[in-house]
Amino acid sequence: MTIWNELAGLDFELTTVDAGGVPTRSLQAGSGDEAVIFLHGTSGHLEAFARNIAPHAESYRVHAIDMLGHGYTGKPDYPYEIPRYVEHLVNYLDAVGLDRVHFVCESLGGWVAAYLASEQPERVLSLQLLAAGGTVANPVVMERIKTSTAKAVQSDDIELTRARMQLLMHDPADATEELVQARHRIYHQPDFVANIHNLLSLQEMEVRQRNLLRPDRMALIKAPTLVVWGQENPFGDVPEAKKMAEDIPGAQLELYSECGHWPQHEQAAKYNPLSLEFLAKASASAKAAI
Repeated sequence: MTIWNELAGLDFELTTVDAGGVPTRSLQAGSGDEAVIFLHGTSGHLEAFARNIAPHAESYRVHAIDMLGHGYTGKPDYPYEIPRYVEHLVNYLDAVGLDRVHFVCESLGGWVAAYLASEQPERVLSLQLLAAGGTVANPVVMERIKTSTAKAVQSDDIELTRARMQLLMHDPADATEELVQARHRIYHQPDFVANIHNLLSLQEMEVRQRNLLRPDRMALIKAPTLVVWGQENPFGDVPEAKKMAEDIPGAQLELYSECGHWPQHEQAAKYNPLSLEFLAKASASAKAAI
């Protein structure tokens, strides 16, 4: 797999958008009436959705972005807490002229989008939370994320980056050489290295606790929501997913066997049809409510 094969035959634009003063890398494709925003996880980047962009672009205007402090997006020097991510995301939506969108979001991205949906429901048509973080503060998992990421960033040894990528996958082969090389190059940008403490701030217990998606906040989410989880997710067990689906009104839960932390990538052949069916239903529901 290479992202170029996945995007073959697709007209797309890779550009930088000024989102409230933060230069934000954005891959845009498709021309549908409604937009889908893809958001990656901690220390990730838009290539995480290489297997999902083209199928969704057949029916929707797709935006896959590098979030605040990630990838090739700007890295201001302050801790990246959830309200900061939400502010940046809203600034991006405003900059590209999107009022209300669908969100397809993995891990940290799901945390951010769910937080936005609880505070500004008018901006959210639907939510897909793929192994979303932010509902628990497990010190073992937090240390695993912090240590594996910091080691890969602070060393030039690409095998540490490979190990960080393989941690996400049930099948290590899904951590393709291209993904490893892309991640390694991002990890070793000078501004990424300098701001790794800001990016990992949510792995500190005090910071995480004040940013958590608690049940009372998730109860405020009104958008149709799909919770997707891999049964071999190393960053969270299935009960966490079930609780998330229970706390969000009307949420649908889908569990994948033989799948780690990236269901949208590892099992794209199964996930893409599920996602597109969910989006169609959410779109129809939104139109019926007008």
